[in-house]
Amino acid sequence: MQIKPRQNLLEVWQSIARHSFDSGGWEWGEWGGRSSVADAERLLCLLYPATEIGPFRIDDPDTTQLDVERALRNAGDSSEIPANLVEILGDFMEKHRGEEGPTFAGGYYFAAADPEQELSKEQREIGVVDAYSMSITLCLATLGFLKVYRGKTRRAATLARIDKLWEETSARLTAAMVSLLRSFTVNVVDINSEQGQALSRLLGRGRLSDRQVLQRFQDRFKSLRALITESVVLGLDSDVTDELRNENRLFECGWAWSLVQGAPEVEVEPATAEIIGKQPEGFARAVPYLYFTVVALDGIPDLSSERTLVLGLLTAEQQRLADALRLRWEITQQYWSGIARFDDATWPLEEIPWRTTLQQLESEYFSLSVASILVHDLVRRRATDDDLTRTVAVMERLADRGRITSRPTREDPAIGLHTPGVTLPLLGSEQAGSAMKWTMGDFSAQLLKRTLQLCALSRNIASQDRLLRLAEDILDHLWARRISEGEGVGLWDNVHAVYPESPVRQGPLSWSITERVTECMVAAHALYSQNPIRSSEMSALAQAAISEAAHLFGKEQMEQAAPAPKSPQGEQIKAIEADLRRARQLVDRQPGTAHSLALGVLARLYDLARARGDAGSWGV
Repeated sequence: MQIKPRQNLLEVWQSIARHSFDSGGWEWGEWGGRSSVADAERLLCLLYPATEIGPFRIDDPDTTQLDVERALRNAGDSSEIPANLVEILGDFMEKHRGEEGPTFAGGYYFAAADPEQELSKEQREIGVVDAYSMSITLCLATLGFLKVYRGKTRRAATLARIDKLWEETSARLTAAMVSLLRSFTVNVVDINSEQGQALSRLLGRGRLSDRQVLQRFQDRFKSLRALITESVVLGLDSDVTDELRNENRLFECGWAWSLVQGAPEVEVEPATAEIIGKQPEGFARAVPYLYFTVVALDGIPDLSSERTLVLGLLTAEQQRLADALRLRWEITQQYWSGIARFDDATWPLEEIPWRTTLQQLESEYFSLSVASILVHDLVRRRATDDDLTRTVAVMERLADRGRITSRPTREDPAIGLHTPGVTLPLLGSEQAGSAMKWTMGDFSAQLLKRTLQLCALSRNIASQDRLLRLAEDILDHLWARRISEGEGVGLWDNVHAVYPESPVRQGPLSWSITERVTECMVAAHALYSQNPIRSSEMSALAQAAISEAAHLFGKEQMEQAAPAPKSPQGEQIKAIEADLRRARQLVDRQPGTAHSLALGVLARLYDLARARGDAGSWGV
């Protein structure tokens, strides 16, 4: 299907309003409040497009567009929608705040590694990087929404509620940033250890010896290693920095699944410490996870977005925390981008599936995770055509191997990517009780998002066309997975509709997939907001056509008597002059449009000459 971000988002919003405002007021449902991640994803389905796309704004009742109001009619009219949203957001902040401060429980997204065991209430309340990152995005969207809406309402009760919600949201934002800082880790390994050997095999791929891998690793990451060891603000343990200085060691960096065991507390002002509460002890082993690293990398850029800066959403202390997170963001994406492209001849990323080094897990999902980090890096440094072409090929192969663009075979193991999804053991969780696991079933939605981001980045017509066709195929696949009956009609995720051999959907609808689809539509909107790719060949044609049209128009004005201003001929001359002027303005940005305008001018000039019987002067 064609990617139509506005129409598709309106359909999703209508389905959310029908589901969540079923009885006129907001209904969290049976599963609401049981996972801060799911509840944040649910709210972001509304708030993220509303803050990122101008026509979807709902913070100013006077500018709410008619089709947006129609889609959300279950939530009220244009003046009721923002007021209702303030109450809903306040309810979210209250549900996910403990006695001391904000909480970031994984809730029912956690599962026991042993299906015969049950997780305790305390285990389900453990914070998770997904919740920290989602909270950053949600809190910034909320603060931006409140800042605009506060100037549009005069109700004293609403203004008081807005002020209270602002304080709660700012406190949650600070707590999420602190927790994300304490979840970052650097894992140093000896090349002769089991993990070191796994990393060496990944990078050398049987073609390089351990010594060659180690030498190339040192050469590629020498400056990054120095940055990590010398950076005091990273707050790494002295044993880790000492190990890093040993050039016979390899290392990985990124985010663990939760607060790292033994992670030092982040220094904050006394007033802030009182608001966010005591910083809890960590459970997670100091090992980076690809999935949680990608999640963190997705949330951190929102802290330095243009909207955040223009609206002044961060306090001075939050800006300091944001700078510390930005440093970790830069280090992490440089590291994984370097790992993905370790060998210029054949990238490790191009050998699918990717195998993790510590747990030795192998899946296309991990290849997509590494590709996602590479996309972040390509956007940051404006990729070369070669980088883009090779990354496009990886995306196409992942879509094929994930049976999105190819037909599944009987009992195809690739269906497991979508349901039940890829499972991660959460190392260190056994200290709190039964060992826990985390499952990711958003392969298709993540692939669509990265494909659209690459499409927006590409300045090569052939690559962009390949990416756009791939994105349309993935959206076809995802759109067919919407729930067609029962709770959550029009939302996600019914994998059985696409893969009949998969189990019939059970349990709550997936706010994870639904939120990622809305992210994809926001990415599609950003793509179409750009100027089209400029073709040098089309530019040359447009310049030639404009030159010829300008010359013949000058000749027409020189040889023919000036028509009366209000006559049909006079109006036609004015229109020709306007089109020629517009073609000259557009030739650098939209050469195809400029060429079309110039051809239109030439056609009308020829018609004028033929009407006078002068077509012979045109060589006819």
